[in-house]
Amino acid sequence: MPFTIVRQDITKIKVDAIVNAANTTLQMGGGVCGAIFKAAGASELQVACDKLTPIQTGEAVITPGFRLLAKYVIHTAGPVYSDGKHCEEGLLRSCYTNSLKRAVENSCESIAFPLISSGIYGYPKAEALRVATSAIQDFLADHDIEVSLVMFDKAAVDVSMKLLGEVKAFIDENYIDDYVDTRRHNQLLQVEMDALQIAAVDAPKSIIFEEMKTGLEDLVGDLDEPFAQTLLRLIDSKGMTDVEVYKRANLDRKLFSKIRNNKGYMPSKRTAIALAVALELSLDETDDLLERAGYALSRSQKFDVIIQYFIKSCKYDIFEINEVLFSYDQPLLGG
Repeated sequence: MPFTIVRQDITKIKVDAIVNAANTTLQMGGGVCGAIFKAAGASELQVACDKLTPIQTGEAVITPGFRLLAKYVIHTAGPVYSDGKHCEEGLLRSCYTNSLKRAVENSCESIAFPLISSGIYGYPKAEALRVATSAIQDFLADHDIEVSLVMFDKAAVDVSMKLLGEVKAFIDENYIDDYVDTRRHNQLLQVEMDALQIAAVDAPKSIIFEEMKTGLEDLVGDLDEPFAQTLLRLIDSKGMTDVEVYKRANLDRKLFSKIRNNKGYMPSKRTAIALAVALELSLDETDDLLERAGYALSRSQKFDVIIQYFIKSCKYDIFEINEVLFSYDQPLLGG
């Protein structure tokens, strides 16, 4: 997917370029910076950096990755946080934007960032994450590159406590464990079967047959439209373009092309949900779209309940949804 949050050691991630949260003198430091230097080969990377020093806060320069899995290291100097009133946000945005520009200039198809300035530079994590997401999202509107935001642990994703509280309350009210859900489903199914048997005894067989035939025709007719055809119809009805939809859905352009050009293509559940979110579908519309790909939202799956919360609340920012999913150790939306 174009933008994802992952929990991993940035020195071990396999991408074309990783970003070093550097100092303006490009000297080996501690934390993520020190780890990158050590993994790349400290002396070799330092020699390459010395040719480019110094840089300004918000600027980004590129060196080889040497012993890293990544071909390149992009070095950017983040701002030291004071009070948020000394151009910190603009400088932090520049770190992401300029790093992405260096990546594109060097034909990189993938890049991984740490959460810049959120360590010893003191930028509040929630604000640092908001700026990172916004800057990356804006860049991806006009460019195709896979971006990873690498965290050491989920606590680094400091999602709004208000939002997390609302999601938790919704989960507590709507989440049903597998055993209870299955038992209740079986009880309801038995009641329906008993009712049908009683009705069948009293009703003329010709009427029963006609009702069954009509119901079957309606069902088959409704299921005839494949997922891809339904999706394209919805895009047209919403007055949106393909690019708008796959960008808002956090989907790779090539994946979306497969869906558009192959009427029988069946996406993953996460991809189908991402498209429903991008189209800002209601819960009923989402259920219908998912059904055409062979899926359904269940109250016995925490992932599904979180998705239901966002759709019922008309919150369609897929990056915000992914931050909450990450906090709950759930897979992210996109593809």
